[in-house]
Amino acid sequence: MAKASGLSQSTISRIWRAFALQPHRTKSFKLSKDPLFIEKVRDIVGLYLNPPDRALVLCVDEKAQIQALDRSQPVLPMRPGQVERRSHDYKRHGTTTLFAALDTASGRVLGEFHQRHRAVEFRKFLETIEENVPPALEVHLILDNYGTHKTPAIRRWLVRHPRFHVHFTPTGGSWLNLVERWFAALTEKQLRRGVHRSTRELEAAIRHYLDLTNRDPRPFVWTKTADQILANLARFCMRISDSGH
Repeated sequence: MAKASGLSQSTISRIWRAFALQPHRTKSFKLSKDPLFIEKVRDIVGLYLNPPDRALVLCVDEKAQIQALDRSQPVLPMRPGQVERRSHDYKRHGTTTLFAALDTASGRVLGEFHQRHRAVEFRKFLETIEENVPPALEVHLILDNYGTHKTPAIRRWLVRHPRFHVHFTPTGGSWLNLVERWFAALTEKQLRRGVHRSTRELEAAIRHYLDLTNRDPRPFVWTKTADQILANLARFCMRISDSGH
């Protein structure tokens, strides 16, 4: 850029710092094209900010194909002046799928393992939720648009259990489902740096994290109203509308 503009490298650097430009960094984004985006945002955010009485709001999803990974060489622990070091390659020892339901009010998480994530397994997890929620409470489920959540078998199950109410996130809008935030914490704090020589070890590690979560649960606090979210999106769309792409 200095050569192209005829300025010095130090001048270019000062300009970047002055305008908080970081050309070496990049992030991804996705705008939902769901025709019911606004209605779904208002519906789900309303459940977070003003949950119904005598009801439980559960954010439900599956973290599929979690790999049990064993490093090819032993992990070298942290030392003074030196970070923990791990080999870049690893050995695979199978996978498992975690179904999870996050109680938005308490922060507690109900989890269950299955080898696959079909409608059959999802129905079993719904039955687990049914067994663990007091019968006097209504149940509001926040789900994404994965196909197993909408099969005829699941619809029939929901008809037979009328206290269950389903709220789907917009297509491409899984960020509205708070259980995704818990999955991110699970990956960051328990899985990414772990060594698991079997799926049994992997599931034991996840159960340990579930126990820690439920021993001292801390709910995620949703702060943005639907109007604020939609206004931010509108401003973003205005900024990029003349980008030429």
